[in-house]
Order: sequence, then C-alpha cells, then structure tokens
Amino acid sequence: MEAQVVSKFGDSSVFETVKLTKPNVKAGYVIINVLATSINPIDYKMRNGNYPDITADFPAVLHSDVAGVIEEVGEGVTDFKKGDEVYGCAGGFKGEDGALSEFMLADAKLIALKPNSLTMREAAALPLVSITAWEALYDKIDLKKKQNILIHGATGGVGHIAVQLAKCKGVKVYATISSDEKAKIAKSLGVDEVINYRVESVQEYVDRLTEGKGFDVVFDTVGGANIDASMQAVAFYGDVVTILSQSSHDLSPLFFKSANLHVVFMLLPLLYNIQRKRHGEILQKIAKLVDDGAVKPLIDDNKFTFDAVGDAHKLLESGKALGKVVVSR
Repeated sequence: MEAQVVSKFGDSSVFETVKLTKPNVKAGYVIINVLATSINPIDYKMRNGNYPDITADFPAVLHSDVAGVIEEVGEGVTDFKKGDEVYGCAGGFKGEDGALSEFMLADAKLIALKPNSLTMREAAALPLVSITAWEALYDKIDLKKKQNILIHGATGGVGHIAVQLAKCKGVKVYATISSDEKAKIAKSLGVDEVINYRVESVQEYVDRLTEGKGFDVVFDTVGGANIDASMQAVAFYGDVVTILSQSSHDLSPLFFKSANLHVVFMLLPLLYNIQRKRHGEILQKIAKLVDDGAVKPLIDDNKFTFDAVGDAHKLLESGKALGKVVVSR
C-alpha cells in the first residue's frame, strides 16, 4: 500500500511517498480503507521532533484522525462489518501507525460509525477535537449547572466544537477572538458575545460582561500565558479547564477564589491502551449530535490530497488556517 511517512524529524518537507506492506487484521481490530484524515497540532509537533517518546518508529506513519470504509474485521469485533463508514482517532503514535496510508489497522474500540450527514472529509475533521472538547466540558465539568462559559480560541479546532457542545447545554457562551472575520465565524457557531483580546484586557472584559464577577467556567485551548488570563477571568468557586498545561503557573488566583483547575490529555487511551471504549462511545454521541444538526465541523477551504500533506502541515503551522485542515483522496 502507498503511505506518506517521515523517516527523520524536520519541517513539512520531510514527508515521503513510499510503499509499505498492508497491515494484517488482528483480534479486536479492523482494517480501514482510509479516505480522509485531518491535521492536529500534535501531528506537526511530532513531525518536528517535539515528542520523540510517543512518535512511531521510523518510517513513521502519522495522523490520528481517520475517516474511511472498513475493509476487514478482526476476530471478536461485533459492532462493525465490512463496508461500514467509520471515523475515529485511532493511531499515529508509537506502537500503532496512523492514517496517512491507504489502509489503517485500528482498534475497534476507538472508532464509531461516521455521521450520516457528513462527507468523509468533514467526518475526518472531528474525532480528536470532539473527544477533547467533550472530556473538558462534559466529563470534567457538569456544564448544565453553570450559567456561562468563556472559551478561548473559539474558532480553533477544539474551540469551535466546545462552543457547540456548550450551547447544547443551554449556557451562555462568551468567546475570545482576534479578528472581525473570526468574530463572524464564532457568532455563526452560536457564541453569544465575542471578545477581541487584542483590544480589551482581561479585567476590562470581565468588568464589562460580568460586572466584575468573572465567568463560571473558562476553557483554555491556547495554553501558556493564557492559563494566567483564564485564572484571572474565572469567578469565585468557578472552574478553569485547560488542554495545554505544559508550563509553570502561580495558582494563587485560584486559591483566593476557591476555584478549580482541570486538565485534559485526551491521548491517554491511545498511548497507554486504557479506557479506549470511552472514546468510541463519545464519537457515537457526537455523530448523533451532528446528524441532529447540533454540531458541525469548521473546515478550512483549502483542499489537499495525501501527496500534498506537507503543504497541509505548512498551512496549519502558519496559523492562517480557518478551521480544521483536512487531506483526502
């Protein structure tokens, strides 16, 4: 089978088209005929060499998000059959090759039937970001008991799904954006109030929108200094959730508010083979929300084929993409 691989760490030019042996199906797994995959920041960070301990051995087949058609079903798999259209976040790390190939061996626990209303390209944009947003807002937080939420990076991969999941719970959604164009997109996704963080300081928008009380929940999808901004913006007894917490911070602002800090690292089931069934179950629920019209993926207009995956990586790294970047056949 044909695959796009990296044989060394480097920039977006290191991808090579090679011939690999098609994987053999095994118990509990399926073979997916891959029709589309999307890029997440973890993919280009592994390609760059930022996470060598979790990157597959060279030649490495990257990308965790996949959408395609089941080609073979392994022993013990009862939820899927040959010909099923599926999607999932199912590989691309040490021990399990990813989706940048014609065929992908995937643990059946990690996938679900694709939303009927989406194309393969659209479905491939959803798995990692949807699971991450779900774990942050539905598992870590009992969002329905909260009155409002501030989402940082509302038009990003995880952020745009988080906006829609929050609206499903009926809470008021505030969101930070960086441009008028992104403000329009955020509004179209359901955001009630947008905040241009380049114009207003944290204290200014907290005072303007919450009478200085702060937000019940603050969801940080940016990391770094934005975690400090999130702690400043949260209300007394509130909750901060972050998906990028590989940095050091003074937690005094949370202490003096008796607020909570939650972190999400959704890759744990893939890396350590634990609680994988939960990911498949979350994707089933996301598919229903999509087909009910409550959730939709935001996809960048640029289209890429598999042999142009390097260009797709370059676009996402540039910060100029609007929505998920997808490569498809």
